[in-house]
Amino acid sequence: MQKNPLVTAIVDVVATLKRISLVGMLGWQDVRQRYQRSALGPFWLTISMGVMIGTIGIVFGQIFKSPVREFLPFLAVGIIVWGYISSMINDACSGFIAAEGMLKQLPIPMFTHILRLVWRNILILGHNVVILPLVFLAVGKPLSWMVLWVIPGLLLVTLNLTWLSLVVGVLSARYRDLPPIINSIIQVVFYLTPIIWMPSLLPGRSALYLLDLNPAYHLLEVVRAPLLGDMPSMMSWWVLSAMALLGCFLTLLFYGRYKRRIAYWL
Repeated sequence: MQKNPLVTAIVDVVATLKRISLVGMLGWQDVRQRYQRSALGPFWLTISMGVMIGTIGIVFGQIFKSPVREFLPFLAVGIIVWGYISSMINDACSGFIAAEGMLKQLPIPMFTHILRLVWRNILILGHNVVILPLVFLAVGKPLSWMVLWVIPGLLLVTLNLTWLSLVVGVLSARYRDLPPIINSIIQVVFYLTPIIWMPSLLPGRSALYLLDLNPAYHLLEVVRAPLLGDMPSMMSWWVLSAMALLGCFLTLLFYGRYKRRIAYWL
C-alpha cells in the first residue's frame, strides 16, 4: 500500500533532522574542498564581493546622485543578502544531481542534501557579513537596537529558501534544461529588485509591481531594513510568513509524491 505523500516527506525530513551532525559535516566539507590549497579560502569570495560593492557604490552612487552615507550601506547589505539568496537557489539546481553517487549507494535521507547546501551557504554568508562592519565604519553609520530583528528575518528567509531549494532540486533532477533557465530568471530579478538602486527612485505606480508584488524584495527587506536602522514593513512579514506556511505544506506534498523517482532520474 502506497504511503501518504505528506507522511513520506515528513518521515524523510525528520530522519534528516536526526542526523543534523551529518548535514553539518557535509556542508563544512563542501566549503573546504571548494577552497582546498587556497591561502585565504572562502575569504576570496569576501574580497571579490567587497571590491564589487565598492565599485558599484562609487559608479551608481554618482549616476543616481545618492548620498554615499545612505547608498553604500544599502548596497552592501542588498548585495550580500542577494548573494545568499541567489547562491542557494543556483546550488539547489544541482543539489540532487551532484549527490548522485551518495543517493544511489548510501542509505541516508534525501533531504540531507538540501540541508547540506543550506548550511554551506550559511557558512559563506557568515564570511561575507565581515564586509558590513567595515562599510558602516567607513561611512560613519551606527547600528541601532533594530538590528536584533535580523535574527527572525534571516530565519524566515532561510525557511523560504529551504522549501524553494527542495522544489528546484527535484525539478532540476527531472528536467536538466531547468538550471540555465533559473539562472537567467535570477539575473532578471536582480535588476527588477532594489539592490543597486533605491526604492525612493521609483514613481508611485511602479512601486506596486517592483516592491509590493516582488517576493525577492520582501526577502531582502526583512534583513536589510533592521541593519539600516529601520523596521521592516508588516507587509513583508506577512508575505514571507504566508509563503513559508503555504510553501512548506505544498512542497512536502510535492516531495513526498516524487521522492522515490529522484534516484531513477539521476
